[in-house]
Amino acid sequence: MDLLHLFKLQKELDERILQEHNLEPKTLLKEKMLALLVEVGELANETRCFKYWSNKPASERSVILEEYVDGLHFILSIGIDLGVDKNFLFYKCCQSNKTVVQIFLDVYSKVIRFHDQPSITNYIELFTSYLRLGQALEFDEEDIERAYLEKNEVNHERQTQGY
Repeated sequence: MDLLHLFKLQKELDERILQEHNLEPKTLLKEKMLALLVEVGELANETRCFKYWSNKPASERSVILEEYVDGLHFILSIGIDLGVDKNFLFYKCCQSNKTVVQIFLDVYSKVIRFHDQPSITNYIELFTSYLRLGQALEFDEEDIERAYLEKNEVNHERQTQGY
């Protein structure tokens, strides 16, 4: 996955949104973190991994993948705010032996840690945890990148339509 390219595309979308909505980027970090938590919750809801009381199956893989890249948009955007988009080096994260539920909880924990102590180290831990979640959901890098590109186009179209 070409993360530098995804950062570039996200930066273009972020700049468009800031301009069209007359916003200041430095004031949106908390909103982006809350949006990320909401997206992670929507993703968990589609996987139904925590719904031990229900026999209803998870949503279709394409729906889960779209929810996953919704969260990725906000993670990239937060990284841009930190300035890591210009030379972000990222190593592949190891597979985890944790359950999907445990990994979701880890992502939530990492978002809160980053909120409490916004640093590049905590950001990388958050990003790593989110990539681990993608692995646990059985998405490969090509799936994620393709879905991100598709959703990025949708997000631009939404801005054109006054979303």
